[in-house]
Amino acid sequence: MKYEIGDKIIVLHSDEEGKVIEIINDKMVMIEVRGVKFPAYMDQIDFPYFKMFTQKKEPVKKKIYVDAIKKEKPVAKKKVGDGVFLHFFPVFDKDIFDDDVVEKLKIYLVNQNEEAYHFNYQLFFSGVNNFQLKNTIGGLSDFYLHDVDFEDMNDSPKFDFEFSLVNAQKKKALYFEAGLKLKGKQLFKKIEEIQQKNEPSFAYQLFTTYPDRVEEEKVDMSKLGNAGYRIFDAGKIRQNLPAARSVIDLHVEKLTDSWKHLTNFEILTMQLSEFEKYLELAVLHKLPQLIVIHGVGEGRLRDEVHEILRTKNEVKSFVNQFHPLYGYGATEIYFNYK
Repeated sequence: MKYEIGDKIIVLHSDEEGKVIEIINDKMVMIEVRGVKFPAYMDQIDFPYFKMFTQKKEPVKKKIYVDAIKKEKPVAKKKVGDGVFLHFFPVFDKDIFDDDVVEKLKIYLVNQNEEAYHFNYQLFFSGVNNFQLKNTIGGLSDFYLHDVDFEDMNDSPKFDFEFSLVNAQKKKALYFEAGLKLKGKQLFKKIEEIQQKNEPSFAYQLFTTYPDRVEEEKVDMSKLGNAGYRIFDAGKIRQNLPAARSVIDLHVEKLTDSWKHLTNFEILTMQLSEFEKYLELAVLHKLPQLIVIHGVGEGRLRDEVHEILRTKNEVKSFVNQFHPLYGYGATEIYFNYK
């Protein structure tokens, strides 16, 4: 092994000095440069003393002193924000045929904007919450999130983020959501590309600039009242809502007596309409959880229900696992209200 933990190194493309903090495999090491940790291929770094002996020394220039020259004010250089990215660093290992295979992915959040953000990060596999982290990332910095086993990336990974400004601004949004869904083909293609280019990582942009606040349009309530609409006090709105349910059964025979003449599409439409109705009521009544009985069957209704749940901000998580009352034919939904 060329390098050992603690060795001082220099990054060839930037001439920055650092040190080796971890041996990843026979081709990559984890290095630390100016407090930032990231993996690098061994051909991208070298020992500092090697550069000292191979680099040509520039001749020493004599200082020339000139009197009475007015000093110019230094021009402040401001970095243009490039956005916030999710970086993936593959960690390779050898299989039984001595071929390189990806063992895991190291995931970093990289902020190339000058403003700092609070963030709430969640990773879902097949709709189930697998990892959650709340923290803050500074301007022009990166943040190590966690490692993910490469074999788990086949389970429809979904990376969800909610950002808010550390220094709140009146004209900026209170929070901003961004996410990333990865498919197997897409992932393998990215890994092939970085291997061909001899690069250590690939990245996806979550957003470029933090969005402005959307001004809500004010409605003249007196005009609505004169037009015949019933107007309720927002503080008493729950008193005028239909009752919510903690368990809803979407079997068609529970929804209507005359269903045998309906097509499969008409049945599915009726079931989803009933589901969305009671999902909204559960949110309005701020229920902590809701159980949806969809049955097992071919899984079409279950998949449609899960797809709707992924679009709802109030849904903290949901899971379709064995239940003592409903077996695998029900999904448990947990809410998170702000």
